[in-house]
This record gives sequence, structure tokens and C-alpha cells, in this order.
Amino acid sequence: MEAEARICYYLGANAPTGFYSLYSQLIDPEGARDVRILKGGPGCGKSTLMRQVGAAMEAAGLTVEYIRCSGDPDSLDAVVVPALGAAVVDGTAPHVVEPRYPGLVEHYVDLGACYDPAGLRQVAGELKGCMKGYKACYNRAYRCLTAAAQLLEDGRATLLTPALEAKMAKRVRGILSRECKKVGGQEGKAVQRFLGAVTWQGVRCEWETVEAQCGRVYELADSYGLAHSMLTALAAGAMAAGYDVVACPDPIFPDRMAHLLIPALSLAFVTSGPWQSWPNRPYRRLRLDAMADQELLRRDRGRLRFAGKVAAALLEEAVASLAQAKAMHDELEACYNPYVDFAKGKAVGEEIIRDFLALG
Repeated sequence: MEAEARICYYLGANAPTGFYSLYSQLIDPEGARDVRILKGGPGCGKSTLMRQVGAAMEAAGLTVEYIRCSGDPDSLDAVVVPALGAAVVDGTAPHVVEPRYPGLVEHYVDLGACYDPAGLRQVAGELKGCMKGYKACYNRAYRCLTAAAQLLEDGRATLLTPALEAKMAKRVRGILSRECKKVGGQEGKAVQRFLGAVTWQGVRCEWETVEAQCGRVYELADSYGLAHSMLTALAAGAMAAGYDVVACPDPIFPDRMAHLLIPALSLAFVTSGPWQSWPNRPYRRLRLDAMADQELLRRDRGRLRFAGKVAAALLEEAVASLAQAKAMHDELEACYNPYVDFAKGKAVGEEIIRDFLALG
């Protein structure tokens, strides 16, 4: 599979309440057969090992789901091989993963054994210095996200009227009757994945993941966070018709849906807003802004514009704080890297690859 066709999600988000975790949904525990939980500190090769396993699974012709790190999207927090019921996941804080069937399905892997303790003692002062201030950067980012979310919520509360809810419900009924023909008696299931994240690189959205799984994309043009109830109804209708769905929360409002994928139908519903916009020509476009009460929009245009500008500035500040935390983490990894036995980590990866392929 080419890089541009890879399926990439996030299971953690930098949210107003702090780190928001969906790691309990990494893999269906009843269908899981082999899950390796990696333990080890900075720079010990966790992400490198996961890339190694993912590449080997792709070379074997298997579909791999990559879970990016919301702190650093260039790093991985997990790889999942759905066809094998297998996964490798970084189980260190803040994304702690608790085993459900320890020793049977889940197995701990200690990559801390790759460190050279004697060598690290020589740079103890540098290591401790790099760790100072790291948490403070994240706390500042969370405060900025909290303020931005409060401003954005004000606009949503203004425009989300019963009349708009009724319009969206009517549109949902039409879409479901056209797109989701019932396929059987068993209801579909939902899994949650973040499609995007607030990262040190800015607000990112993995649009390539949508392209890899869905040929038809409905774009919901939504400047004010109005899409959640529409997406919830679409998800419920699709599951009632027998289709599994991927429900993608909004990282700034993790209790609300921002996107919906129905891979079995090659169908997706994505929200385009001020910070994330579908880059391609959609199958269909629904303008939720135009469905809102236009008199309310005219009356409160100044307040809504002000809230949008300030929220955008607060998001920029949050991103700047995350970038500062990333720089500190890079320094920490640079201190550790000379004292890591990467050959030992690679050998662990090769063992995992052999065990996973034996599942097939």
C-alpha cells in the first residue's frame, strides 16, 4: 500500500479538558488475538518498532491502521492489523492501555531494556533539565483550548435552533433512504477514532484516510459547529441498516462528532470549518450555515466574527505551546538516543512480526 493510501487516525486528543483518550477502543477485545503493549521512556525506539511492524504487515498484503501521536503526528502511538486481530501500542502515559486478557491476548514489551543505564548516568543532569517545563507547556495549551472552546460554543448555542434541527433531520432522512439500504437483521457497530488533532504542526486532519476508504464524500460546510446532531442521526441510521461506522469526534469538543465514515458503503460525511476544509471536490455538499436562521446570522454577525477571530488566535497560542513542548521532547530524545541499543529493539520487532504473521 502506498504512503498516500494509508489509514491514519488518532486515539488521543489535546482537548480543553487535557489529554482525551480513546485508547480503550484500540481494538475489539473479543476479536483481539495478540496485542503488544510497549513500555519504555523517551527515545527508546517505540515509534520505530511500530513502523517496522507496520511495514512488514503491509509487505505481507495486510491492511494496517496507523495511530498517530497527537503530540507529534510524525510519531506513532499504535499500529493495528484488523485482519489478524493484532496490534502494537505505546502503553506509556498519558495513553495508558490496560490489558483485558493479560498473558492471553495482551503482552507487555519492555523497551526500557534497550537503555544503557551506565551511559545515562553520565548525562543525568542534562536529562533532568530537559524534563523541566514540559508539562507546563501542555497545561498552557489546554487553557488556551478551553478559552477557544467557550467562545465557539457561544456561536453554536446562538444558531442551533429547533427549526435548524428539524431541517437537518429532514435532510438526514432523505440521505439515509438514498444511501443506506438495509442489508440484514444485525445492527452495525460503531468505533470511535479522531480523524484530526490539535498538534504542534497546527490543526491537522487526515483527509487521506477518508480517501483510502470512501469514494463518495458528503462535505458539510459548517462554520459554527452545527453538524453533530446530523452526523449522530446518520450514524444511527447506518447502524440500524446493518453497517459498521467510524465515528470521529471533534478534538476541541470530544463529546461531539465531526466526521463519519461508513467504509462498507465507500461513503463519508466530513465537516469543513474554519480550521479544516475538505481539499477535494465532494460527491455532494451540504451548506449547514445556509440552513441556519439567516436573521440570527445577520443580527449576531459582529459577535460571531469576533468570537471566531479570538478563538483562532487562542488556537495559535495553543499550537505554539505544543511546539515548545515538542522542542523540549526532541532535546530529551537527543540525550537518550546515544545510549539506546536500537539493534535490540529491532530484534524485538522482528519477533513480533513473526508472531503476527503466524496468526494468519
